[in-house]
Amino acid sequence: MEKYVPNIFFAFILIAGIGYFVTNVRKLIRNIKLGKDIDRTDRKPERWKNMAKIALGQYKMVTRPLSGVLHIVVYVGFILINIEVLEIVIDGLFGTHRVFQPALGNGIYGFLIGTFEILSVLVLVAVIIFWFRRNIERIKRFWSAEMKGWPKRDGNIILYFEVVLMSLFLIMNATDVPFQEAGAGNIISQFIAPWFNDFSLESLHTIEKTAWWLHIVGILIFLNYLYYSKHLHILLAFPNTFFANLKPKGEFTNLESVTNEVKMMMDPSADPYAMPEDGADEEVPEKFGASDVTDLNWVQLMNAYTCTECGRCTSSCPANLTGKKLSPRKIMMDTRDRLEEVGKNIDANDGVFKSDGKQLLDDYITREELWACTSCNACVQECPVNIDPLSIIMDMRRYLVMEESAAPQELNMMMTNIENNGAPWQYSQMDRLNWKDE
Repeated sequence: MEKYVPNIFFAFILIAGIGYFVTNVRKLIRNIKLGKDIDRTDRKPERWKNMAKIALGQYKMVTRPLSGVLHIVVYVGFILINIEVLEIVIDGLFGTHRVFQPALGNGIYGFLIGTFEILSVLVLVAVIIFWFRRNIERIKRFWSAEMKGWPKRDGNIILYFEVVLMSLFLIMNATDVPFQEAGAGNIISQFIAPWFNDFSLESLHTIEKTAWWLHIVGILIFLNYLYYSKHLHILLAFPNTFFANLKPKGEFTNLESVTNEVKMMMDPSADPYAMPEDGADEEVPEKFGASDVTDLNWVQLMNAYTCTECGRCTSSCPANLTGKKLSPRKIMMDTRDRLEEVGKNIDANDGVFKSDGKQLLDDYITREELWACTSCNACVQECPVNIDPLSIIMDMRRYLVMEESAAPQELNMMMTNIENNGAPWQYSQMDRLNWKDE
C-alpha cells in the first residue's frame, strides 16, 4: 500500500486542481451570462474562418512583427510542450516512467521530446525579450496609468511562470539518467546534463522527481491562475473571435426599444396612453443604453474577460494620442473589474445581486472618457482578438443622451438644430439653398 501513496497523492492534487478550475469556469460563464442576450450565430462559415485565422493562426498579432513573432513562439511552444502533460498524468496515476517511450519507440518519441526541448528554449528566449521590453525598455503602452499595481505585476508573474515551467522541463530531462543514456530526444538537455556530473545517481533521481512534481503542480497552478489573470485570453480568444461582430466597422446597431417606439408613433391606430388589460403585467420600459455591466450584452462581457491588456488599442487611439483621458484598454479593464465585483456580490448573497450603490458609469468609467471617443474604430481594428471597446462606449453614450439628457452642450445644440431646422447648423430651412446664389 505504501508504494501507492505517491499515486494517490498525485490523483488528489490532479482532482483538486481540475476541480477548482472547473468551479472558476462555471463562475466565469455565470458572469458572462449576466449580459443581455444577443444572436451571433449567423454567417457561421465566416465565423469559423475568423476563429481559425485570428485565434489559432495569430493573423492580427503579426501586424507588429517583433511582438507578433515572439508571441507565436510562446503560444506554439507552450501549447505543444504541454502535450507531454498527458504522459505525466499517466505516469503520476499509474506509477510508470515515460510510458510513451516504449510505446512509440525511440525514433518517434525522441523526435517529439527533441522538438519540445527546442521549443522550450525558444519560449525562454521570447519570454526574456518580453520581460526586457516590459521592464527595461519600458515600452510606453505597458506603463500607462491603468497598468499600475496588479496589471503590471500580473504581466510579470506570467512571464516568471513560463520561465520556471520551461526550466523545470529541461532540468527534468537532463537529470533523467535512463532518458539521457537512450540518447533519443535530448537535443538540448544533453548540454545541461553535464552540470550535474558530480551528483550521485540517487541525487539525480531526487532532482528529476522534484522537477517532475514541481512541473505538474506548476501547470495546475498556472491553469487556475488564468481566471485571475489577463491570460484568460488563452481560453477565450477562440469563442471571442467566433462571436465577434461581422458587420462593417462604423455600422451601429439600432436599439429595438427605440425602433418599437418610433413604429408606435407612426401607427395612427396606436394609443400611447393605453393602459394594460386587467390581469396583464405592465411591462417595464427597457433602459436605453447601458449604465452598468448587466445592461451590456454577453458578447461585450466576454470581450472584457478576453482583453489581453496588450495596449494596441490605446496606442492607436487618436483621442489618447492627443492627450485625452480615453484609453480603450481601460474601458475593457474597468468593465471586467465591475463584472467581477457584481459576481462577488452575487456569491456573497446566495446567488442574488444586492444593490451596492455603484455602477460602471461614473464609478469606473467617467463621462469625460466616453465623450473623448471619436468612434473611429481604430481600437477595434487593432485588437488581436477582435474585442470591441467602441460598442461599450456607444451604449454608455446612449444612456447618457437618452436616459439622462446629459450630452455635451455642443451635441445638444446640434440635435436641437436638426429638430428645428432639419440641419446641424443654426439657420432657417428657408436659407438652406442660399449657397447657390453666391
